[in-house]
Amino acid sequence: MGYALLAGLAAIVVLVSTAIFIGVGDNDSGQGGGSSQARNNASPASSGNWVGSWSASPAAAEPNSRDGFTNMSIRNVVHTSVGGTGARIQLSNLFGNRPLTISHATVALAAAPSNPTAAAGTMRRLTFGNKTAVTIPAGGEVTSDAVRLNVPHAADLLVTTYSPSPSGPVTYHPYARQTSYVAEGDRAEETAGTAFNQQSPYWRYLTGVDVWSSETQGAVAVLGDSITDGITSSPGANRRWTDFLAERLRTERDAPRLSVLNGGVSGNRVLVDGSKFSPNNGPSGLARMNRDVLSRTGVKAVVIEMGLNDILKPPRQRDPNKIVNGLRDLVRQAHARGLRVVGSTLTPFGGHRGYTPRLDATRRAVNEQIRAGKVFDAVVDFDAALRDPAHPERLRAAYDSGDHLHPSDNGYRAMAQAMDLTALKGASPAKL
Repeated sequence: MGYALLAGLAAIVVLVSTAIFIGVGDNDSGQGGGSSQARNNASPASSGNWVGSWSASPAAAEPNSRDGFTNMSIRNVVHTSVGGTGARIQLSNLFGNRPLTISHATVALAAAPSNPTAAAGTMRRLTFGNKTAVTIPAGGEVTSDAVRLNVPHAADLLVTTYSPSPSGPVTYHPYARQTSYVAEGDRAEETAGTAFNQQSPYWRYLTGVDVWSSETQGAVAVLGDSITDGITSSPGANRRWTDFLAERLRTERDAPRLSVLNGGVSGNRVLVDGSKFSPNNGPSGLARMNRDVLSRTGVKAVVIEMGLNDILKPPRQRDPNKIVNGLRDLVRQAHARGLRVVGSTLTPFGGHRGYTPRLDATRRAVNEQIRAGKVFDAVVDFDAALRDPAHPERLRAAYDSGDHLHPSDNGYRAMAQAMDLTALKGASPAKL
């Protein structure tokens, strides 16, 4: 009789475990990650949560992409900040002018860094609301269903999409600092990389990768310009300052277990949208804060690195108070979501072709207000971390990429080292 009772209890445990496996992770923050009955599709098992592991901000419509990539497969290569036991992706048609149909999409681990070949046994077909094809309206976005996949920390993923028909202008991120690939025909599920013989410096359509994690508590989302975009970092090496920050958060003993999501757009400004002459500079920080930062999965803290382009790019903003007020507006948006904001000082640009003493005076005036503690909840002093002590209007030579504006790989590492990780742990915004 005791044996029968134990057997009955065991059966109940199995049933409950199965129910948990099916039910957990179907949705998170309204992101649309439904469960799926399709091959390889299921919500990850056991306790955990969805967290963003990688992101890129859609910046513009790709030039000369009027009909999209008809009958072509795009294999985006992206680098995770944290791993997990499941994955889902976000696709965007933000800058399209007609519906975008994706009839085949997959995710896999790369067999080697920056390589279009998939690691054996990792190819997963993606579905959207249990369907293998999805049509994204102009200006819209979509999140895939979850797939079970053991995603390592700091790994290259291959996300491939195939479009069978003309789709209009391609929503893209132009300065990826990562080589992706294109192939003719439907090669989405092909594991060999040989068909992907066209290289690309862009990320197309793909704007986010989430993982199901029982280790990572949430995400740090960064709103920034080309310095956050890592425009002068070594291609394919993942040496943006956000990559170095992710490494610190993964490896340092007392660090909060947070992923890092890069919301940098080169040329981006706080106050002004990109002009018709530089459309890939993206909408202003104020316009894209919600889309590119606050709506990312699992965000627990925000970092803002912006304002220098407002000074440097026409129409040049010489009033520091207007820049500071714009930064305060960004903080208010984050505070409305209950999120803490770490903000950076503006970095030196002496020697750059756009430098003038008057513009530098504006930068220093903005920094004075930031350091006074009335703009952000906490401050990371990138200016102090990067400047030449003998010539504080300039970058230190070892941290200068050569254009006297953007850091080198060593400079990006110094930025990440300047971050006080405890500033990311705040449970609530400060009272400014």
